[in-house]
Amino acid sequence: MHVLFVCTGNICRSPTAERLALAFAREARIPDFSASSAGTRAVVGYPIEPTAVDVLEGLGGDSTNFQARMLTKVIASEADLILTMTERHREKVLTIAPSQFKRTFTLREAARLSTAADARTVADLAVARPLHRTTDIEDVIDPIGKDANTFHAVGTEIAMLLGPFIRRISAH
Repeated sequence: MHVLFVCTGNICRSPTAERLALAFAREARIPDFSASSAGTRAVVGYPIEPTAVDVLEGLGGDSTNFQARMLTKVIASEADLILTMTERHREKVLTIAPSQFKRTFTLREAARLSTAADARTVADLAVARPLHRTTDIEDVIDPIGKDANTFHAVGTEIAMLLGPFIRRISAH
């Protein structure tokens, strides 16, 4: 399974999610798991933002050899599952790659659906979406320009949403 994470600049949230997903999958010995990330307005070629690096490494992720990249139709089309940081990012993915509708969710949405509907596959998530709607905004806030505590809170939120989700969805 290849999971693509999407945020705006591809230097904070999505690389944090990418690298944590890889760490969680390794820890859980999940075979054939890969992850990558991209940004809707990526700072192409940049490394992970330094405060995000501190948070990521503190949570057990590896920040080495990362370069931000722009979301493209090809990148989106190659993913088995696309997890975005905001509803706006999800809309952007679907504008670029509308055929990925049944594979594209916000991270919060996917985590919620996997629990609410006991979804264990990407197909299960797609089936659960219309059955378990919410009016809540399902965004992970952007920490850029904020203090270290905000970066830590965002990284922790990503880890708390992602860890159980990766173990559940990749088990099948």
